[in-house]
Amino acid sequence: MKLRILGTAAGGGLPQWNCACPGCSRARAAGPRAWRTQECLAVSVSPDAWYLVNASPDIRAQILAAPGLAPPDGTRHTPLRGVLLTDGELDHTAGLLALREGAALDLYAPPAVLAALDGPFPLRTLLAPYGSARWHAVGSGPLLLDGGRLRVTAVPISDKRPRYASGSGAPGPWVVAYRFDDTATGAAAVYAPSLARWPDALDDALAGVGHLILDGTFWSEDEMAWATGGRGSGARAMGHLPVDGPDGTLVRLLGRDGVRCFYTHLNNTNPLADRASPERGALAGTPVEVPSDGTEIEW
Repeated sequence: MKLRILGTAAGGGLPQWNCACPGCSRARAAGPRAWRTQECLAVSVSPDAWYLVNASPDIRAQILAAPGLAPPDGTRHTPLRGVLLTDGELDHTAGLLALREGAALDLYAPPAVLAALDGPFPLRTLLAPYGSARWHAVGSGPLLLDGGRLRVTAVPISDKRPRYASGSGAPGPWVVAYRFDDTATGAAAVYAPSLARWPDALDDALAGVGHLILDGTFWSEDEMAWATGGRGSGARAMGHLPVDGPDGTLVRLLGRDGVRCFYTHLNNTNPLADRASPERGALAGTPVEVPSDGTEIEW
């Protein structure tokens, strides 16, 4: 199995174009090597088939930076076969518009998200004239992709709706994580970039996995309030468990022997994005890492 972490930032990336908070200012001063594009993953279990998890607004640049996703010389046939959406957020769906120029893709999402993409954000209607999308609802049973070699299982996480769909009555789940299993080698990984709570189903999904890529949006519960002078909401109210604290995700990760863990979806306020921060230093010697854009994992 091969994973390429295409992007690692929360909405707006790092630095955000309209922000001069300490994190964004530091990233601007450091230059492009410190910048992060919006969260997205590519997964593959065979050389000629890749699947995206989410399609960020930065997807064109992310694909161009990934040699394995390029078309062979003289062709317009890329190894990109489909996209799995964890939710309906704009940061995870808007990039589908940029993929309209390619061959038809299989697109997978929870039923509530499909309904929202037909209604308040009519993405499916916008893409229909291009003939580039075959939509599939993600249910409780596993998906078998790439000729059955890649088994994908959705894990319900929460019913947090995108802001544009706040009035939607569609039943959840609205947010899922995905477990990926290579049926030939036994390799397994879980991707959970949005985590409003830690359900028992997520613990079940982590059984036997070698790699976990997890929501690391905020270091602390009150991070946004601190960064915005008291105007921001708490991490949990925004749909993200914080990393730090007695109920944060880090204490859960430190007790998982044999699992290599990565934080993704870092907000511009998160000190983990700064290599020199004490918070980043606290991860030294643990199985928890903060990857850069473009990090590849193969096992």
